[in-house]
Amino acid sequence: MARFADYFIVVGYDQEKAGSGEGCGKIIQRFPKKDWEGTAFPQGVEMFCQPGGWRMYRERKAPTFFTVVLTDIDSDRHYCSCLTFYEAEVNLQGSKSIEADGDDDEEAEEDGLIQPAQVFAPKSLILVSRLDYPEIFRGCLGLIYTVYIDSLSFPLEGLVANLFIFQVPVAGGSQKLFSLGAGDRQLVQTPLNDTLPVTCKSVALLFQQLGIQNVLSLFCAVLTEHKVLFHSTSYQRLGEASRALEALMFPLKYSYPYIPILPSRLLEVLSSPTPFIIGVHSMFQSEIQDLLDVIIADLDGGTIKIPECIHLSLLPEPLLHQTQTALSLVLHPDLEIADNAFPPPRTAPSNLKLLDKEVRAVFLRLFAQLFQGYRSCLQLIRIHSEPVIHFHKTAFLGQRGLIENDFLTKVLDGMAFAGFVSERGPPYRACDLFDELVALDVDSVKKEEISPAKLQKHIRELSEQLYRNENPNPHMAFQKVPRPSEGSHLRVHQVPFPLLDDEKVEKLLQEGVAKHTSVHPSTRPERKCVVPAGPPVVSILCKSGSVFNSARRLEVVRSCISFIFDNKILETEKTLPAALRALKGKAARQCLTDELSLHVQQNRAILDHQQFDYIIRMMNCALQDCSSSEEYAVASALLPLSTAFYRKLAAGVNQFAYTCIQDHPIWTNQQFWEATFYSEVQSQIRALYLNTPQEKGIITARPKDVDEKEQTAMDLAAEQLRSWPSLSKERQQELVKNEESTVFSQAIHYASLMVYLLVPLDTSKNKLLRNAPATDWESGSNSIVTNSIAGSVAESFDTESGFEDSENSDMANSVVRFVARFIDKVCTESGVTQEHIKSLHSMIPGIVAMQMEALEAVHRESRRLPPIQKPKILRPALLPGEEFVSEGLRVLLDPDGREEATGGLLGGPHILPAEGALFLTTYRIIFKGIPHDPLVGEQAVIRAFPVSTLTKEKKISIQNQLQQNMQEGLQLRSASFQLIKVAFDEEVSSEMVEIFRKHLQRIRYPQSIFTSFAFAAGQTAPQLILPKQKERNTGFRTLSKTIVKGAKRAGKITMGRGSQTTLKKNDRGSRMTWHEDDDISISDDGEPPPSSTLRASEKSTMEQLVEQSCFRDYQRLGFGTITASSSRSKSGEQFRITAVNRLYSLCRSYPGLLVVPQAVQDSSLHKVARCYRHNRLPVVCWKHPHTKAVLLRSGGFHGKSVVGLFKSQNPSSTAPASSSDSSSSLEQEKYLQAILDSIPIYFKMNGNNTLSNRSLIGLSPGSERRTSRIPKMAPVHLDIPFSNSFTRGGMWASLRSSSRLSQHPMVADVGARLAGKDLAPPAGSSSLQAQLLKQQAAFYVFGEKSHLRGLRVDSSLNCELVPVDFADTRQVKASFKKLLRACTPSATSSDPDDAFLKALGDSEWILQLHKILQLALTLVELLDSGSSVLLSLEDGWDMTTQVRQIYLLICIQ
Repeated sequence: MARFADYFIVVGYDQEKAGSGEGCGKIIQRFPKKDWEGTAFPQGVEMFCQPGGWRMYRERKAPTFFTVVLTDIDSDRHYCSCLTFYEAEVNLQGSKSIEADGDDDEEAEEDGLIQPAQVFAPKSLILVSRLDYPEIFRGCLGLIYTVYIDSLSFPLEGLVANLFIFQVPVAGGSQKLFSLGAGDRQLVQTPLNDTLPVTCKSVALLFQQLGIQNVLSLFCAVLTEHKVLFHSTSYQRLGEASRALEALMFPLKYSYPYIPILPSRLLEVLSSPTPFIIGVHSMFQSEIQDLLDVIIADLDGGTIKIPECIHLSLLPEPLLHQTQTALSLVLHPDLEIADNAFPPPRTAPSNLKLLDKEVRAVFLRLFAQLFQGYRSCLQLIRIHSEPVIHFHKTAFLGQRGLIENDFLTKVLDGMAFAGFVSERGPPYRACDLFDELVALDVDSVKKEEISPAKLQKHIRELSEQLYRNENPNPHMAFQKVPRPSEGSHLRVHQVPFPLLDDEKVEKLLQEGVAKHTSVHPSTRPERKCVVPAGPPVVSILCKSGSVFNSARRLEVVRSCISFIFDNKILETEKTLPAALRALKGKAARQCLTDELSLHVQQNRAILDHQQFDYIIRMMNCALQDCSSSEEYAVASALLPLSTAFYRKLAAGVNQFAYTCIQDHPIWTNQQFWEATFYSEVQSQIRALYLNTPQEKGIITARPKDVDEKEQTAMDLAAEQLRSWPSLSKERQQELVKNEESTVFSQAIHYASLMVYLLVPLDTSKNKLLRNAPATDWESGSNSIVTNSIAGSVAESFDTESGFEDSENSDMANSVVRFVARFIDKVCTESGVTQEHIKSLHSMIPGIVAMQMEALEAVHRESRRLPPIQKPKILRPALLPGEEFVSEGLRVLLDPDGREEATGGLLGGPHILPAEGALFLTTYRIIFKGIPHDPLVGEQAVIRAFPVSTLTKEKKISIQNQLQQNMQEGLQLRSASFQLIKVAFDEEVSSEMVEIFRKHLQRIRYPQSIFTSFAFAAGQTAPQLILPKQKERNTGFRTLSKTIVKGAKRAGKITMGRGSQTTLKKNDRGSRMTWHEDDDISISDDGEPPPSSTLRASEKSTMEQLVEQSCFRDYQRLGFGTITASSSRSKSGEQFRITAVNRLYSLCRSYPGLLVVPQAVQDSSLHKVARCYRHNRLPVVCWKHPHTKAVLLRSGGFHGKSVVGLFKSQNPSSTAPASSSDSSSSLEQEKYLQAILDSIPIYFKMNGNNTLSNRSLIGLSPGSERRTSRIPKMAPVHLDIPFSNSFTRGGMWASLRSSSRLSQHPMVADVGARLAGKDLAPPAGSSSLQAQLLKQQAAFYVFGEKSHLRGLRVDSSLNCELVPVDFADTRQVKASFKKLLRACTPSATSSDPDDAFLKALGDSEWILQLHKILQLALTLVELLDSGSSVLLSLEDGWDMTTQVRQIYLLICIQ
């Protein structure tokens, strides 16, 4: 039984403090005067009864009621019900704000006339109770107010005293009638079970206000410990919403600040770092807008605001979807039949209170599904005197298949779940609805998910149970609570609330309490029972694992182990690779630990060297390949085995298996040690209470199939807890002592185990523990340390410094610290006495010192063992001229992410890993070896690529697939789509690896291009073929030096051929060698001589040029013969072939023969060239066989001297300039004009559109300014966004820049040379414009957007500028790297089907190819229709060359 109310308080407006500015309240009276024992008087209650602040009002308001929740230091809640009404304020001396009114009142009183009050002050009646009955409290306070306002003849003192006398049962479902003694009859209905929250209709209201999605977001936010803030204009709504959100969390309990109504003076609480559920009035909206990490819910507007910085974890699928569907079914039942042709007659809407319970039933089912099987992951540590239970989070997450799910991980790490485990963990206690629900069979829940009818039925059953809990009696007793008469609060003349007689209340209270103490309340004893265990944990997705060939794999593992123990070495060698691959499966790893345990029990733990190596490899493989979800289970199963298997190294020196499996990060994970320790303790406690003595078997942490008769630790604990009260004191103390000593002995055992696995065999190498991140040891969170072979881990080990000098003492200290922290945590949690903990701490340094001493001998002896026989190194065959730079380093070629590297998906023996050596030659990186798997046969595995194609070389730490330990490795990626991923053998030192890398860098980036293999290999060619080889190479080196010197000068390049030109034509022979290829681009390295002169005669040089293939090609295209600049072609050819670049003095990257307009002098070409990047001036490279349109190429324009031709021609532009730049610009203008004059005009004058729709779509930016005759097309996303294209009307849609014809007045005298037209221009400019609108441009310049921006084309010239957007070199390189990674992944993807396509899409390589092809297609259309084109992109190579070559390929087709 509990007291109905603890305190009654009257709070009024404080006149004395009102002058200080902000108004405040004061407690006028409180009852009782003294605090109750165990229930302190709530402080600050005067702030909470006016949350918006105390202030006067000009008009009288209706009384208000709301409930405030206060939490005391012991986390007990006090419910303060506040009824506020407004009294006329007479004495206003203290109030500055309304002084004038006060003077009027005083004058009126002197006249003897009482004027109606002008100002009203709030007054609150507050009832404080630890019980949560808001409606009963509303009735009680309302009754006191009614007696006062309607002046009823009942003493208020009696009513107040009765509040404290009345006793209420806490739970049990009984009804209790009571009366305060004012003609009232009130009923208190207690819930059946006080653990279930009572919500009335608040949950249904919350969903009505915010909607399904928003409430689910708030629900997830509260569970993952985010801050939630409600705001509304109603205090009652704030309280209801907070109550509802908390109720949805059941069976979890909210343990952070919970303040449904926060007063204005405490708004700074919103900036606290802890999570909270708080409600504030909407008047403070401006103050809460700046909160960055708070989720704000607007109850009145129905919205929630989640700040950008918050990542809100949502429920895992499929639970999220199922919950949304179930809520929709409950809240919107009409949705299913909304589309029916003949909907059934509308049923009555569900009662809000019943709807509330149905929604809660959905969330109760959700928690039962979320925590399904949680009891199987509870670890019992102590039974007496209080149960101590630990929850194995990692096992639970792993078995549920949610190891990566951050929502459930955050929930399990939260304070609410820690409370849940401590409250619901004990196996013998009072049970409730949730315990029954979570123990349900998984299959029945699945059936409900499939059938909506079954789901609705189950939800309805649950909701009825929840409803019955709040309303157990269907027939409610008659209630009667007098209410104030209508409009009573508006009466003009009201007497203020009277001061109550303290002594009278106190006397009545004493009498009442004395009367009730004589009657002993009948309390129902709490019914305890054994908590149902429920089914074991099932994966949430219910995906059956891959069972492909699983039985066969287990057989392979078993047979391999039996071969090892039977010492059948040859059979072992054959089956071991397959067994190691099989260990990637979970069942195989379990099989391994079971088989090894059997052999330990058969006393076969002493192994010879070969057996020991095989067992170690299998252990390492099992630890390496297991996922983070099961690594705890695998590691804990191997832990006892690692201390059982050993080999004898010398007399009295044994090496145990644990010395060879220490490299895995799991051993430095404190949560792993905790979970394993607790599961071992649980087994020992179970053994303690079992009647039969425990078998001396190996205790593993894996859940086994338990026989029905065999009792679990929880079953035994339930029996013990049931019998505990009936035991004698001595027996109780004996049991406590036994348990404590059991835990203590296990702590000693685990301290030793940890020392074994943390003290390295070789202190100079193992840096695992020192580098372990500083974890918060006190946190109970499960930080999962995966044992993935990340290169970064190893690299950070290498960079770790400061431990190399003071090796041993430092290592010992770090191990002692680690073990001491573990001992502190587990012993304190398990209730080990302080004396035992201290003695354990004093033992640890001694254990570490002994272990280090023992390992020194083991390390010394293990180094004396003969090395394992390794395969012979195979030397690769070299190309002529290729030489070894470094001899082969023994390596293991590791499988990468490609199928063929691992034998393919179809099975068959695996080619990799392969044992061999890595070689470096002057030309290639070569791996040559043999597959490790003997079933593949003796075929050689060779992987090689040219050093010059190396794109990335990365040092990695890699798992050696044979020894199963971490090794230094290299990952080499090539532009030729090759990947070499190797682990260096133990015999290869770090220094040898560094020397190899230095040689690799030297060959990859040679000082001069002539030291590279392509050039240097030629020097070793037979002397008969090239008798003057040495002299020639000298000539080329000289030439390269000359070129570089010239390149460094900003101006033109004038240089001779150097000594190369002294070679006579007959020395060259008739062969075409690389010396003769004029198209070669020569390196920038070396220094040139100050000057060079032409030694060969002009005639012989010309003869050599005429013999070149390019000259014959020009003749085939009809560009005539080589002419000097002075001579004129008689055949009327528009273009000529010039030899001005025969010595590469004009442009070093152009051929010796160039095709230029007939009208241009050779002398002016040097000036023109300066306007283009790398002097690559526009030259003709192709003529269309039918239309005779020409294709020209050039480098991009230089920024300073942009084409004057493209500017509007005005007198100022022709003014002479003194600088060389301006003269170059003038020459450039003339040159482009000459090109315009020379290009033939072929296209039809009627303006037929010859561009196909396809290229129109490709080139148009989707502008709306389409011509009427072009078919309407939807705007297309542009791959080549040509800006401002197709703005001209008519049939022909040309590619032109923005201000083509509109801004410039037409020149009247266009002249006969206007694109070679025979038509006479019309007189009027407007008609000329109309005529031009129908023309296709004769000449198009494709240039970079940045260079053509701002250029304007003279309207009289038949020329168009086309800005082109394309990927720059940096983007192309980045894209290519991504493409390489996609085609040669370094590791196997978890989702191989989509991984390649996704990586290929992300690289954007296909997109770039698409752009180039699209541009080439545009060229085809233009040249076919008779327009000539100049490609002027980038430096005149790369993009320009690619587009041109693709165009030629298309044309030849």
